[in-house]
Amino acid sequence: MTKTSRRTFLKTSGALGLLAAGGGVAPAFAQPTKLHLLQWVDFIPEGDAELRRMIAEYNRQMKMDVTLETINANDLQARITAAIQSGSGADIILMLHNWPHLYANALADVSELCEWKARDQGGYYPHNEAAARAGARWLGLPWGTGGILIAYRRSWFAEVGASEAPRTLEEYRRIGVALKKKGKPVGQTLGHTFGDAPAWTYPLTWTFGGAETDPSGKRAVLNGKGTLEAVKWMVGFWKDACDEGALAWDDTNNNRAFHAGEIGATLNGASIYIFAKRNPDKIKDEAGQPMWRDISHFSIPDGPLGRTSPYKVAFSHAIMKYSRQQKAAREFLKWLHAREQFGRWFEIEEGYSVGATTAWENHPMWAKIDDALKPFRTAPRGARMIGYAGPPTARASEALTKYIITDMYAKAVQGLSAEDAVRWAEGELKKIYEG
Repeated sequence: MTKTSRRTFLKTSGALGLLAAGGGVAPAFAQPTKLHLLQWVDFIPEGDAELRRMIAEYNRQMKMDVTLETINANDLQARITAAIQSGSGADIILMLHNWPHLYANALADVSELCEWKARDQGGYYPHNEAAARAGARWLGLPWGTGGILIAYRRSWFAEVGASEAPRTLEEYRRIGVALKKKGKPVGQTLGHTFGDAPAWTYPLTWTFGGAETDPSGKRAVLNGKGTLEAVKWMVGFWKDACDEGALAWDDTNNNRAFHAGEIGATLNGASIYIFAKRNPDKIKDEAGQPMWRDISHFSIPDGPLGRTSPYKVAFSHAIMKYSRQQKAAREFLKWLHAREQFGRWFEIEEGYSVGATTAWENHPMWAKIDDALKPFRTAPRGARMIGYAGPPTARASEALTKYIITDMYAKAVQGLSAEDAVRWAEGELKKIYEG
């Protein structure tokens, strides 16, 4: 090998994070560095298609071998646990909620990447930062946030006298009661599913004045007047306005029920609207017309204490400590999260998954999309994190993973008294926070 070709080889292999073979002799054909990225199956299929296209582009440009694996979001935690226990698995895993706190000891520090992105893209939404940061250490690189709102059929609401979206929970209840009488109830899950259930039950608790813990995060305070009133309200709402068969729905059931014309409203991301619009021949209303024209969105209405603080699912990319390709993983994530790449994916999502940083509120896409999707532009503002009024610690993540808040409501709508349901939930929280 000549000096020139050797120098060229070392320069190239260094850029790819490769080492020359032992003894100072380079191999004839260097193998590309392999990376395994594990994510959920996106509710916007075109988003996953674009992600795969971008990864293929990266592999061609950088002579890498990055593979994307997608699985159901409700199966992610089992895979994460198995990977950590075995010390092998995906190099990069998409984390939901504040899971990074739960798996902190198994995650590599990505502080440098997070600080770069914050400088470049306007700073993070507080709930995205809280989900991925523990003190000075960043456990995951914030990717996006789910802009969850209530999707509803405008014409059905108008039929029961609601020409505008409800402003209060009591207005929503009255609309739901009228809809259920017409066989078009509200569809709300109280099941063990990652998004729609906690995004309803946590804000409902807060808007009546309930909280998991005191500000220190060390003492459970759920069993109080606010939580009790929230549970009582939900029991009435469930019986009078909701599809009672929706108790154990996952995050896909309400999409299908809405598209089938079985429910008039449901808490969801923008996927119900987007899928209906992109498949107008499949998703039609009772008159045989494209359903998307009759769909719009509103935030969870105000509760007795005023505006309801929403809960939004935060998404972060974590690099696993067991990975032998941490340098390559950092380089790939910096490329993927850069404005150019993320922007292409962001536009395809059309508000279903909005950015983790505030700069994306000003993207030109928002001026071009349908009016029904525009509320998702600012949906992440004001979101609270689980564990409120305390910090979003690993204990808060454990409580979420065990669905304690959601089960409190599920037990009550199935017949347990509100007092006993709240008492049970606080007892479970005490085992986590004070045990």
